Amino acid sequence: MILKVLLVLAVIGTVYFIFFKKKPIKSSAPKHKKHTQEESNDMIECNTCGIYSELSDSIQSGSKYYCSSECLEKA
Repeated sequence: MILKVLLVLAVIGTVYFIFFKKKPIKSSAPKHKKHTQEESNDMIECNTCGIYSELSDSIQSGSKYYCSSECLEKA
C-alpha cells in the first residue's frame, strides 16, 4: 500500500516538474551595459576654476566643461 502511494506521488512530482514548474526567463538585454555616453550624475571638473559639478548642470563648450556661464566667459 505504501509503495503505491509513493509511486503515485513520484508520478505527480515528475509531471509537476516537467510541465508546471516555470523555467527562468533569460532576458535578451546584456547584463553589463557599456557606457558610450557619460551619465548625468557623473561629476565633471570645470576647466576654469576646477570646481566639480554634475554633468547635467555643467555647460559644454567644445570638448571642455564649465560650471557656470561666468567661467565660460572667462575662458
